[in-house]
This record gives sequence, structure tokens and C-alpha cells, in this order.
Amino acid sequence: MSKSIFREYDIRGIFEQELSEGTVKKIGYFFAKEVLKKFPIAHYISVGYDARTHSPQLQKWLTSGINKAGIAVLDMGLVATPVNYFSNYISNDGKEVHASIMITGSHNPPEYNGFKITIDKTPFFGEDIYALGEKVLASDNEIEDNETTINIDTKQAYIDYMIKAFSHLNLNDKSFVFDCGNGAAGSVLRAILEGLHLNFTIMYEEPDGTFPNHHPDPSEVETLEDIKKELATGKYDLGFAYDGDADRIAVLSSKYNFKGDVLALFFSRFIENPIVIGEVKCSQIMYDTINTYGKAIMYKTGHSNLKVKIKETNASFAAEVSGHIFFNDRYFGYDDAIYSTLRALELLHNGFDYDAEYEKLPKLFSTDEINIDTTEEQKFQIIDALKEKLTNPPADFPPIKEIITVDGVRVVFEQGWGLIRASNTTPKLVTRFEAMDEDTALMYQEKLLGLMVH
Repeated sequence: MSKSIFREYDIRGIFEQELSEGTVKKIGYFFAKEVLKKFPIAHYISVGYDARTHSPQLQKWLTSGINKAGIAVLDMGLVATPVNYFSNYISNDGKEVHASIMITGSHNPPEYNGFKITIDKTPFFGEDIYALGEKVLASDNEIEDNETTINIDTKQAYIDYMIKAFSHLNLNDKSFVFDCGNGAAGSVLRAILEGLHLNFTIMYEEPDGTFPNHHPDPSEVETLEDIKKELATGKYDLGFAYDGDADRIAVLSSKYNFKGDVLALFFSRFIENPIVIGEVKCSQIMYDTINTYGKAIMYKTGHSNLKVKIKETNASFAAEVSGHIFFNDRYFGYDDAIYSTLRALELLHNGFDYDAEYEKLPKLFSTDEINIDTTEEQKFQIIDALKEKLTNPPADFPPIKEIITVDGVRVVFEQGWGLIRASNTTPKLVTRFEAMDEDTALMYQEKLLGLMVH
């Protein structure tokens, strides 16, 4: 087993190689022990899994470990990650859960899987995950099979909740296309759309962990090619695409792909005095515009970080460029691509014109996210060295207005900004640049990246 499976936001690795039977059983056992520390009379941990072919097997191993520790497992079967989160907020047939585990590899290739974990409605991440990893690594426990679970129908409760919450939608004159990417979104989407009497087409609906049609990552351009072809027919008003576990969304018209920071700006207009948390990759337009009628807060990338910050600030919602949207306004403060879809449809119900409003925004050039390969050991060292060099940059370096170090280094220049941060989940540096025009953005990119090699 590799220590690297215990990551900043979750646990993730290759099935059987890293997520072996012994390792997964111990993860279940030691996590359940952590739950009992906080809730000595805890009865239940809810467990769901995504469409990956090995997810049911991981659930059996995990269940054996949890049962060994003395907590019962509530089994919701194949669900989207937000359905798993939802179990923390409802009665689950009269069974209150104190923690939840979602078995998912999210948008990783098919051989990967992992666990997203919650205790007491709060992400279990960072130092907690690393400490759990140390216990698993140090243990030579042999845990016997005990796959006993209690079935619960959280999925139906979730479907019913969504239909009730958005029963006011009147979009009879509109039509929509959805790409589930053979991920877990297909387990709930049709029932919700039919319950709301919408006109729709669903692509790649059947959950299939081999992902036969395309990789389940809507932040990658090639993933969206099929839905863009559908939108190009002119039959649809909007399109929606999801990642493998349906906590991330892409929203598209026939003309534009509205990234998470643009969606945040749109959503904020329909909330009174909004407080919006954005990650460090979000456009300056989002921050500047929202600050004219509400409050925009820049914070660290990562779903666990943003959930914690929402609770701390009681923000209306948070957003990442990649399509994680966390609504706390009228919802529970976690990232849910299905709920975000319905909020996006609600904007149309309210007369919002996506293309026209997008075209009114100031025109800036933004690079796509550029990843630079490095090592786990070096990535943070490189960021520290960059901060040091920025204290005394070369004579030909563009004038610096501000340096923001909440997550990596975001350097604000006179006509834009550049970001370099260490990924918390992979051995990479993540970069993005934005400016008034392409030439300026690429100049900022050249100058900032140049500091790392000198």
C-alpha cells in the first residue's frame, strides 16, 4: 500500500494495487473508530458507491471494517456523490447518520477508486485523513468478512426533495440536453426531470464504470464534443454535462461554455446581498462584479476547503472554475451538480438570457488551466522558492500590484493576474493566467513561469 492514497481531500488509488482488501477493511475500521470518538453511541455510517466496476467490492470490504468497529452500515447502493452527502441531512427511514462515505473515483480513469468522507456534516480531510493513513499503515489487523448492511432508499428521498423544491419551474417552451457520461448522474436525473415535466434528451445515461463513450470529466474540452454537436442542432436552449460522481457540472449553450466562476456571477444576481466564495483560479471579473452588490471572498481550491469556509462565513454559495458549485442558499452547502442544474434552469424560468448576459461581461483573455509535472516532494518547495523570488523580481518583470498567497501564489498585475499553485491531489503545479488581451496574458505567463527556472 502506498501512503500517497491518503490525499488532502479524500482517499484515492488504483483498485487492488493500492486499494487492496486488507487496506480497505482497515480504512473502514479505523474511520469508524474516529466516528465513535466523536459520537460514542453512534449507530450508523451511510455508504454509497459510484458506477465503477469495482465499487460494489470496495463497499463489501469497507463494510467489514466498519462492522468490526461496532457501527452499522446503511447501504444506499449506486448513487451520485451528492445523494450520499444528502443522507447526512435527512432521517433515512428514521436512522440518523453520524458519518458518510462515498466510494468514488470521480473523474479519474476507470482503474481508480476512492472514498469521500464526512463526519457530523463536515468534511473529513487534511490532517484527519493523513492521521487515518498512519493508523492503517501501522496496523497488522486481520479483519474477517462481515458484509451485513441495512438498505435505505436515500435516492428516492433525494429525487422527491428536488421535485418539491423546484416544482415552480415553468419551462414548457424550452428544451434541454444532458450528458451523464455513463456516470452516477444517470441514477437520478431522469426521474427528477420527468417529475418537473421538462422537455429533455439524456445522453449516455446508463451508469457504466468502463466509461465507453468518453472520459467523465466535463472540464476537458474533448469530453464535451458530443454534447456540443447536439447543441449545434439548434434544438436545445441549454446543455448540461457531469463528471463521474455528479458533484461537478458544465453548463453550455450552442455558443458558450459557462465555467464555474461565470455561473457564480450569474447565480449571485438572484440572491439578496450575496456572499460568494471563489477559489484562487476564479476570474477577477467575478470578484470585482460581485463586490459591487455583495461580497466575494477568495479562498483555497478544493471541495473540502470550500465547504469548511462556507460554514465559517455563512456564505450564500461557493464555486470553483471546474464546476463544483456549493449552494448554502436554500440548500446544505455541499457540491451538487444535480441541484446546481436546477438552479441554472431556475434562472431561465426567471427570464435570464445566458448568452446575452455573458456577452455583456468585460472581455478578458484567460488561459486554460495548465498543469506542470513535478514530484510530491518538490511541488511545495517550488512554490516557496517562487514566493522568495517575487520579493525581488528581475528589472524586466511586470509591475506587481498585489501578491495573494491563500493557495499558492496569485500575482496581481496592472492588467491581469497569474496563478501558480501546488495541486493537493497530484504531483503537479497548476497555473492559470488572465489579462485584458491574449498577448498580455501570455506575457504574464512567460514572466511568471520564467521565475521558476532561474
